[in-house]
Amino acid sequence: MARDRRSGILLHPTSLPGEWGVGDLGPAAIAFLDWLGEAGQMIWQVLPLGPPGDGDSPYSACSAFAGNPLLISPDLLAEGDLLPSGALDLRPELETGAVDYPTVTEWKEALLRVAWQHVTRSEAHRELVDEARSLGEVPGFAEWLPDWALYRALKRRFDDLPWVSWPETYRTRAGATLQVAGRELEEEIHFHQFCQLIWFRQWDAVRVAAHDRGVQIIGDLPIYVALDSADVWAHQELFDLDEDGQPNGVAGVPPDAFSDSGQHWGHPLYDWPRLEASGFAWWVDRLRALLRVADMVRVDHFRGFAACWRIPSGAEDASSGDWVPGPGIRLFAALRSALGGLPLIAEDLGEITADVHRLRQEAGLPCTRVLQFAFDSPTSEHLPHNLTSDTYLYTGTHDNPPTREWFESLDAACRERVLDYVGGGVDEIHWSLVRAASTSVACATVFPVQDVLGLDTGARMNVPARPGGNWTWRLRAIPDSETATRLRRLTAATGRLDVPA
Repeated sequence: MARDRRSGILLHPTSLPGEWGVGDLGPAAIAFLDWLGEAGQMIWQVLPLGPPGDGDSPYSACSAFAGNPLLISPDLLAEGDLLPSGALDLRPELETGAVDYPTVTEWKEALLRVAWQHVTRSEAHRELVDEARSLGEVPGFAEWLPDWALYRALKRRFDDLPWVSWPETYRTRAGATLQVAGRELEEEIHFHQFCQLIWFRQWDAVRVAAHDRGVQIIGDLPIYVALDSADVWAHQELFDLDEDGQPNGVAGVPPDAFSDSGQHWGHPLYDWPRLEASGFAWWVDRLRALLRVADMVRVDHFRGFAACWRIPSGAEDASSGDWVPGPGIRLFAALRSALGGLPLIAEDLGEITADVHRLRQEAGLPCTRVLQFAFDSPTSEHLPHNLTSDTYLYTGTHDNPPTREWFESLDAACRERVLDYVGGGVDEIHWSLVRAASTSVACATVFPVQDVLGLDTGARMNVPARPGGNWTWRLRAIPDSETATRLRRLTAATGRLDVPA
């Protein structure tokens, strides 16, 4: 049973430490869960877990359903005898710091292909191979895996071109083209199904370990999916596309505090009337799949369900555009009817209007607030004394700088307002914000691990509207016991942890 007051840490698995160039679901993930338990934290929040697309962004994944193969642990592959002897010795120089996506992606895919070849040649792994080859027929996978595996196989055939640049019969999925391709690319399709089987096995083990330690996992649901994705290719009728598969308009946000020209995401918009005519079936499948891997789900860009910022196709930035209606409460009613309760958190940040507040309240979802946004006005809804208990309160998010870097960027007057409110000194401003959040009425507090550790410049995960250089930050090591003890004491003192009498 979920507690009324909880606390947790935001850390994407790619940011875990380790020797394989990118964080993964192996020993470091379990060590981090051990640290969460030691620190009295009941939440591990992650970013979207899908395979990243443009800019290596988890918010531009090329599948809304598949797991990211980069997160597969080489250590666990070796422990499970899924690699030939010496396979891990043959690797390039991999960074233990920031993720070098081109290098680690090439190496990890090559390693997974070695694993697939190894298991297909081993009598001991016959059952595993059979399971991988038939995985696309299993409920929960049948709805998306065949499309994903064929999409990946065709991407390789066509030199990794986006699907809108494939030959027309493949782009439009015409006639018997896909049946023929499925037969011709059968082994490649089975390889990608094998990767998903291993990913889900490893993730399931992480989730079981989390629950054993009293930790719930909060996943992340981006409202949009990338144009070059298996989802858009397989369900073109559900998106607002022209006859060549190009978007008639794309998603983003207007100019805001992060960017004077707005954020141009480039993702296609939905054909909401067509989706509604199907009972929002694709969205039901999507959320059901996400609740297969997470206990709760943060819904990114919740305001887009009320109205979204539509940018004209061909526009260079997001400064021009118009608001167009979203599906509103009808989507959430359909999701609730199909799935029962909705363990969702509304990320209701940005340009929020009265209709967005009404939608969140009607859907019965908790809201999101961010302390770094709180000090521009004494009436700010982000200030702890203005919160309601149905709030998930963050010191910052993956889009914010670490709190120490943020504080240094403020003018002198704003720094003084912050210190007047949260107390403490400049040297531990990050801890002062953690304390202010913990003492609030918010039902849950979530801290980027950077803020608990007091990291600053160089530890930022993402700079919105910056085209490259994001999503690469990693921990050097699992946080220490001293930090865990300090966080646990604060968590207990503020009623966010059961302490035995």
